[in-house]
Amino acid sequence: MSTAIRASSILPGRREDIELHTADGLRLVGELALPADRPPVATLVCLHPLPTHGGMMDSHVFRKAAWRLPALADLAVLRFNTRGTSSLRGTSEGTFDRAVGERYDVAAAIEYAEFAELPNIWLVGWSFGTDLTLKYGCDPAIAGAILLSPPLRFSAPADLATWAASGRPLVALVPEFDDYLRPTEARERFAAVPQAEVVGVPGAKHLWVGDAETVLDEIVRRVNPAVEVPLPTTWDGPMEAGDVSAYADRTVASFADTPVPGPPASKAD
Repeated sequence: MSTAIRASSILPGRREDIELHTADGLRLVGELALPADRPPVATLVCLHPLPTHGGMMDSHVFRKAAWRLPALADLAVLRFNTRGTSSLRGTSEGTFDRAVGERYDVAAAIEYAEFAELPNIWLVGWSFGTDLTLKYGCDPAIAGAILLSPPLRFSAPADLATWAASGRPLVALVPEFDDYLRPTEARERFAAVPQAEVVGVPGAKHLWVGDAETVLDEIVRRVNPAVEVPLPTTWDGPMEAGDVSAYADRTVASFADTPVPGPPASKAD
C-alpha cells in the first residue's frame, strides 16, 4: 500500500553521524546518508544557508534530500554544520567567519567525501552556501555544482572566472521572487561562466517553502539523469517519521525578508 511522502517522511537508508576535521583545527558535526542496500551513484555535499539567520545542515531542502534521495535516486547525501553552527546533530566548533574561515570547512567536507570513496561528488550550495561553493568549491574532486538561490554576496567576479576556466558544470536554480537575485539579473551575472545554466523557477521564493520537491527534482535531473523525474510522491515500503518540531521557532532556511549586507568589497575578493 502506497503512503504519501510528507515533509517528515524518512525513507530507508544507511545514516551515520560523522565528524569533519578542518585544517585549522576545528571539529565539525554532520551526517552521511547512503542508499540502504546498494552503492550510491553520485554524491551531494550540502553547504547550508547563512547560520546567523537560521541556516544549518537541517535547513528543510537539505533535510528532505537526506531523508529521500538515497532511496529515490541512489544518491549519497553529506550535510554538516559549518563552523559555529548548531542543529539537532550538535554544534560545530569555531565561530561564523563571514565566508573566510569557512574555506577550511568546504575543504574538509570534500576531503571526507574523497577518503570515503564516494562517487561523482557534486556540491549543492544554498544561499550563503552558494558563495562558499563559488569561492572554494572548484576543486579537482568535484564533478559540478548546483546553486540554490545564489545571492552573489560574498563571492567575487574572480570566483566566477575560476569556474569558467574549469569547464565544470554549474547550475543555478533562481526563484522568480527571490529577495536578492532574480532570474534576469542572474543570467547577466552568470554570463561570465559560459557553461553555467540558470534555471528560473516560477513562483518560488528564496526560502523554497512549498518548492522543495521542485529543487530535488532539478538536482536529481543533473546528478543522476537515469532516474525519472518528477520523483515519486508516494512510497510502497517502510517509512519512518522525523521530528521537525524542533525547528518550529526557527527560519526554515536562511534569511529574514530584509536583505543583509555582505562584507566590504575589499574583503570579498
